[in-house]
Amino acid sequence: MLKKLPAVCAGLLLTLSVFAATVELNEHHPDTYTVQKGDTLWSISARFLQRPWQWPEVWQANPQVRNPHLIYPGDVINLAYVNGRPRLGVAGQQDGFGGPRVRTEAVDDAIKPVPLSAIEDFLKKPRIVSDEDFKHAPHVVGIEDHHINGTTGQLIYVRGLDAAAGQQFALVRPLGRYYEITSKDGQPTATFRQSLEDSDNRPQMLWHDGPWNFTLHGDVHFIGYEVIQYGTVQVTHAGNPASTLVLSSDIEVRTGDYVLPLDTVAYDFEYVPHPPRQVPANMRVIAFTDALNAVGRLQVVALSNGANAGVENGQVYSIFSPGDVVSDDTDYPESSTKAFLHPHDSQVQLPEEYVGHVMVFRTFEHVSYGLIMDGIRPVHLNDRLYEPDHK
Repeated sequence: MLKKLPAVCAGLLLTLSVFAATVELNEHHPDTYTVQKGDTLWSISARFLQRPWQWPEVWQANPQVRNPHLIYPGDVINLAYVNGRPRLGVAGQQDGFGGPRVRTEAVDDAIKPVPLSAIEDFLKKPRIVSDEDFKHAPHVVGIEDHHINGTTGQLIYVRGLDAAAGQQFALVRPLGRYYEITSKDGQPTATFRQSLEDSDNRPQMLWHDGPWNFTLHGDVHFIGYEVIQYGTVQVTHAGNPASTLVLSSDIEVRTGDYVLPLDTVAYDFEYVPHPPRQVPANMRVIAFTDALNAVGRLQVVALSNGANAGVENGQVYSIFSPGDVVSDDTDYPESSTKAFLHPHDSQVQLPEEYVGHVMVFRTFEHVSYGLIMDGIRPVHLNDRLYEPDHK
């Protein structure tokens, strides 16, 4: 499946963005650049452009190159001007003696839009399962020979699996769940993620009555469980529980894990970096890839909106951290009568600060995953997202 990625390069380099904007070159841009192994389309364009996501707007395929839609290590990128507008194109590939040579690389060697190693696991393994499907999902109730954990080649017993012998299924484990709170004070609906990493069995609901409930803050709606696919099983004997053989497993199987149909949906690699037509209200960073309290470049984050809000693969957003609230001790000295009588006036909200850019690479109905492409400071939970040129 991942070998389809070169199609991304073709689409990325040939498609002209409909979100045209003034293209500005970097102050110290080169006139030429020789592509290196490990480069990405984003990193190459960042050498020339102030806005790397504008690469599709300035790319000019060279018909003299055998594969004009792709670029490879050794290709020379030239900056030229056509009708007064900057254009980037491939001049050719050098042979080590200063002359052009015939390209012999496989298509899979073409430069990727983003580092594949940074997003590969997030293309194949995570899934968002609806609250209803999760509640009724078959689950592991026992392991062969009373083992505590199971591995490849062992039998596991699954309750609630209506399947015939020979059918294959995915082993999954819940990592978290997403829920929305619609505020009672008219604020935009906010999305949150609740971690489930420490739960061995079917998690208890955060609120008693299931997906809909009321809090002091507003209405609560569960929108899905985030699960990770870590293995596959094959049914050896139908029944309830059914006997299944573990065909593959990245981690040990344990009771309470779930069995779901295999994910047959093809991964969408056809993205082109571009600004969103409209930024969803209150779009924020709501989860990280690990337990750190901040992440940086080339790390994956979960975002609070998905396809239902118009989020799509390739959209680029700027990230801003909320400013701190500080006390104005000059006009409102600490312990003064003025500070005591006007506590709110003594507090000053500092402006938001720019953090970096994130590009969406996988989208679900209500949430999406993005890769931090660049930045000047760490990304934190609840950082806000805006259009990529937001100041």
